[in-house]
Amino acid sequence: MKKALLLLVLVPLFFYGQTTNEERAFAKAVEAIQLMHSGQIDESIRLLKEAQRLDPERVDYTYELAVAHYLKEDYEGAIKILKKIINHKDASPLFFQLLGNSYSLSGNSAKAFQTYEAGLKRFPNSGILYLEKGNVHWMKEEFDKALTFYERGIKADPSFPSNYYRAAIIYLNSTEEVWGMIYGEIFMNLERNTQRTADMSRWLYETYRSEINIGNNTISVSFSRNAIINADNFSESNELRLPFGVGIYEPTLLISLLSENTINIHTLNRIRTNFIENYFKLGHDKTHPNILFSYKKQIKEAGHLEAYNYWILMKGDEDGFLDWYYENEEKWNNFVEWFLENPLVIDETNKFFSGQY
Repeated sequence: MKKALLLLVLVPLFFYGQTTNEERAFAKAVEAIQLMHSGQIDESIRLLKEAQRLDPERVDYTYELAVAHYLKEDYEGAIKILKKIINHKDASPLFFQLLGNSYSLSGNSAKAFQTYEAGLKRFPNSGILYLEKGNVHWMKEEFDKALTFYERGIKADPSFPSNYYRAAIIYLNSTEEVWGMIYGEIFMNLERNTQRTADMSRWLYETYRSEINIGNNTISVSFSRNAIINADNFSESNELRLPFGVGIYEPTLLISLLSENTINIHTLNRIRTNFIENYFKLGHDKTHPNILFSYKKQIKEAGHLEAYNYWILMKGDEDGFLDWYYENEEKWNNFVEWFLENPLVIDETNKFFSGQY
């Protein structure tokens, strides 16, 4: 289960000639966290205890002390500390996450799950606690159950990236890759420069390659097998609407690749560009609004969709990306500058979730 290290949110100042206990405690905590980063956990613990004594009202010093025990793999020690402060008025969802993770790594997954549930009662919109509830099932390879909590986390806390990441992995390894393609790309926009971003780039590329088939006079796509019709598929005028994957995504993708005879990073750039054009041309944005597709339309209108497409898929074909890059360096640099200033905005009023759970 992912480690839950949270550093104190400290202003980048160091106090010299501290005159109050609070100032001395703060300085010790800053040093302690630096030591923790460098692996000197025991010395970090000593300084955090001194900070506690100097300023006992600051519960975050106690939390960081629990983090230090967690990093030492002293999970029982972390649990003992956290149980004393979990109901503190200044506790955050991260307190519940760290306590739950400590229970989990000490072999008590049931108690971990209960801890995350207790945290969600206090912080009902905490994406990180939904993530950890899902991770309990993930560790047991109960992926359908895990997905339920990742989806709820996306809905409750849409700007938190990790639920998109885990949900995308599950969907990309299912018959409903359509949701993995969307969630995976949203994740890459929220968490742009990590190993997880690179992994997702590769997985998206590989999924395109495996699920688009071009043969002799035949083209097929397979990103969804959900063709179940229920009450949700009828509009107010009683018009039948097929599920999104088979009714919207796949047909739009099909007409976007009709002129191609192979799938690689270069043809996928054209296919993805055609897809956005066709999605809006066919009016799907009215019946199935999607913040990712709207954002890509914005990128296209700014003149950067080609570079964006190569960024999304670059780890799937690094040689192909480099070939393009060396011929389009100025185009790439302009995109990067625009991209940094114009991120995908996701919040309570601008979000997307599949609605599958």
